[in-house]
Amino acid sequence: MYDLFSSAHETIAHLVSKELKVRDLMKFTIARILEVNDRVNAIVSLREEHDLLSASEVADQVPMYRRGPLHGLPIAIKDLVDAKGLHTSQGSPIFAGHIAQLDALLVARIRAAGAIIIGKTNTPEFGLGSHTFNPVFGTTYNPYDLSRSAGGSSGGAAVALATGMISIADGSDMMGSLRNPAAWNNVYGMRPSWGLVPSEPKEDVFLHSLSTSGPMARNPKDLALLLSVMSGADSRLPFSISNEGLLPVEPVNLSGKRIGWLKDWSGAFAIEPSLLKASSLAVQKFSDMGARVDDLAAPFSSAAIWESWVTLRSWSMATSFISYFETPHLRDLLKPAVLWEIENGLRLSGLEIHKASVIRSNWYAHAAHLFEQFDVLVLPSTQIWPFPADQVYPTRISEMELDTYHRWMEVVIPASLIGLPVVNLPAGFGDAGLPFGLQLIGAKGHDAALLSIAQAWHEAKDWPNARPPKF
Repeated sequence: MYDLFSSAHETIAHLVSKELKVRDLMKFTIARILEVNDRVNAIVSLREEHDLLSASEVADQVPMYRRGPLHGLPIAIKDLVDAKGLHTSQGSPIFAGHIAQLDALLVARIRAAGAIIIGKTNTPEFGLGSHTFNPVFGTTYNPYDLSRSAGGSSGGAAVALATGMISIADGSDMMGSLRNPAAWNNVYGMRPSWGLVPSEPKEDVFLHSLSTSGPMARNPKDLALLLSVMSGADSRLPFSISNEGLLPVEPVNLSGKRIGWLKDWSGAFAIEPSLLKASSLAVQKFSDMGARVDDLAAPFSSAAIWESWVTLRSWSMATSFISYFETPHLRDLLKPAVLWEIENGLRLSGLEIHKASVIRSNWYAHAAHLFEQFDVLVLPSTQIWPFPADQVYPTRISEMELDTYHRWMEVVIPASLIGLPVVNLPAGFGDAGLPFGLQLIGAKGHDAALLSIAQAWHEAKDWPNARPPKF
């Protein structure tokens, strides 16, 4: 019997040795989805079984020398991204029933590498808000507590991984969407250096640099495998960069490595006390592995980072969604968070956007100096434990009232604002049995080194396999 919690690397080895056929792998995958997906609602727009088995039979006939690095692996694509022939709703009633006519760039790369696209993974409307629910497909639930949020916006992907429905998944991240759901579902999620995974070559390709796609998996080696496929320069995109050096991933010896523990940014980030305590204890694992862990004071103004972030984010959102906003019958279908972002973006002047970018530039310079002293920086991946799934978003952390729908994810923006690579490390569980994670942050372009440190962490304590969810 095939172990559905096998890594992508292990599964590929079984396929190459012919111990496992693609068709049998697909049968096991479909059976697992039918067993658990109704309870968590992670995979949506699942293809018909006969189509998937037919595609698997074709894949079994491909000779070894023609097989790509993901040959035969089932994967579901985040429902913000077009996959030809599949429903792409973006979680919005505006696109309910929309069938993609073409593959997005990253999907084309995944398909060319031999993966079999089985369906989509659920996401919030337009990916806004780190809680996966929408009016098209409903709510995705946390497999460690089905009454709780799975996070987002890559919540469907994280839950599909955690429950053994797939071994690798794509996601995207503007404000923690590859990190928050990974933390809350005990898996790995990587936001790569901005430009490593190119965006779509359409509309403006120069101005907006807050969001990126990236990989998710149950171990860092599988992160690197999928990242090696998704990434790489595209001549149509001016800031896309080479993906040389990502493979193979080997665990690095942490002796002599310096870890900067940023904790709660000198009290600027409201973090639930029990979560901050658990995170502080988890960080000390690096010391046990031979690294030097130093507590760091806030290296830059959190208020300035927030000001820059909300300005640039709302500007980006307004440029993306303005056509819906200006069409009355479509505007009525947008959720409040989308309307709030657009309205804020429309009020901005060019000089305000420039000021925000100057703040971003100054923070980047400060961060570059930090990486002259430290190999990696660490922050908690979230500020709270998974909240009730019927709640739209948290409105307070402990005694602090939150002023926006996304303030509870402020901890992720120092890396997002300046395009740094980050890996969520599964870091353990709280008293209620809910998982949490740590953000491992590297210097721009040091993705391979970051993955090697993550792999060392994984081999020291394999949380995804040590404690999978039990229904």
